[in-house]
Amino acid sequence: MPPNTIIPNYKLLLSYDIRPNMVEKYYYFVLKEFVPELETMGLYMFKVWHVAYGDYPIRQLEFIAEDLHTMYEVFDSERWESLESHLQELTTNYARKLVHFKKGYQF
Repeated sequence: MPPNTIIPNYKLLLSYDIRPNMVEKYYYFVLKEFVPELETMGLYMFKVWHVAYGDYPIRQLEFIAEDLHTMYEVFDSERWESLESHLQELTTNYARKLVHFKKGYQF
């Protein structure tokens, strides 16, 4: 269960295109496994962007955390490796970026 209040300092940006033949599997995985599991690990979904114009990946997920230690703990875990690997199987043009938190769209 997420804390009552979180003061975000870091943001994880995941951008990609969903494979056309994997749309249903993608949504099931992200909603039922990926997001809930990351939240138990201390990363909380902040925003989801659908990029409809330009030469950019169509989807960007944003997760936030209060401290860098939490982010690195997640990245160093076998569970993250499994989750990220499965997400990559369902997508193309996958990119991961860790940034300092700012309000609004970041890429």
